[in-house]
Amino acid sequence: MSLAGRRVVLGVSGGIAAYKAAYLARRFIEKGATVRVVMTQTATEFVGAATFAGLTGYAPVTALTDHPESVSPHTDLGRWADLVVIAPATAATLARIAGGLSEDALSATVLASEAPLVVAPAMHTEMWQHPATQRSIATLVADGVHVVGPVSGALAGGDEGSGRMVEPEDIVARVEDVLAGGMSGVKVLVTAGGTREPIDPVRYIGNRSSGKMGHEIADEAARRGADVTLVTTSGLPSHHWVTRVDVDTAESMASAVAAVEADVAVMAAAVADFRPASPVAAKLSRTEGPPDIVLEATPDILSTVVARSKRPYLVGFAAETGSLDRAIEKARVKGVDLLVANDITREGAGFGTDTNIVSIVEPDGGLDHWPLMTKADIARRLWDLVEARRQ
Repeated sequence: MSLAGRRVVLGVSGGIAAYKAAYLARRFIEKGATVRVVMTQTATEFVGAATFAGLTGYAPVTALTDHPESVSPHTDLGRWADLVVIAPATAATLARIAGGLSEDALSATVLASEAPLVVAPAMHTEMWQHPATQRSIATLVADGVHVVGPVSGALAGGDEGSGRMVEPEDIVARVEDVLAGGMSGVKVLVTAGGTREPIDPVRYIGNRSSGKMGHEIADEAARRGADVTLVTTSGLPSHHWVTRVDVDTAESMASAVAAVEADVAVMAAAVADFRPASPVAAKLSRTEGPPDIVLEATPDILSTVVARSKRPYLVGFAAETGSLDRAIEKARVKGVDLLVANDITREGAGFGTDTNIVSIVEPDGGLDHWPLMTKADIARRLWDLVEARRQ
């Protein structure tokens, strides 16, 4: 997996191996990544902040306050990062992170980030083997942290033993593997938002879809290493790894979808079924009385994807009010691999919310009812399911 365009936060804690972090930063940059550094105060006693500023072009964060570029440097870094690497990771830093403490800029940045975390422990053998350190490692692994090393070799003060930080090239290789994710190389198409079908230059027929669910699905696929194209009507932001195509009508969405090859397509957009057959060129006036609006069918985008000669694994969506019978019928008739259905009248579900309650509809009509979850959690669970089904 290429690091080109990736955003890496390099955390440096206070150990003799901190000198290797400068070379690690250079290796990330040579691979095309943008690197920003956060250091513990002790780390600055081993390697000066000016070294990292010169290497990366950004002043390192060394404290929770008084940073020249931010009033909240740890939250800014945490949100900015595609991945956080701590190298070296001392016993004290590992313990703070495992315990959820945020008493310095480095540990606070970790807590403020949802990005994957890679740690490269470095310490004397006795410290590495101590039960407290091993408890910290066990906790971090259980939390999904990626631990690389340590190895045996020369340590500070002329000692030999386990606890030596792995070499920067090994850390870079592990980071590439982590960023690749389980969907590296998979081409994903996601549609999101509600289409707007013009009546006149001012008015349109639309729906209440915010696009939040589709955007969460696209962002999660990108974080898993997929090559994602998002076709959306929503003004919501999208992950910077996502290739975004902004559209408004069903016709423009159909055209954009047709131009995208995909291994997996998730059709989360709320596409209008009908549009005014003859939108007028000038704004309608109240004085002219209510207009007679004749409707015609819009393109059936889902069916066009089903009909492709290289048909992607296909996930459809259906927003219903009350019974899911129509969603079950849609899954059967449309020929999707999975259909995500929800009753938008239920509390906590529907358009514009940060949560949803969905049911997974199988082609044979089988239902798996998921509980109330955030849309981000639904996106993660949905991709887990899709990845398992495609294997």
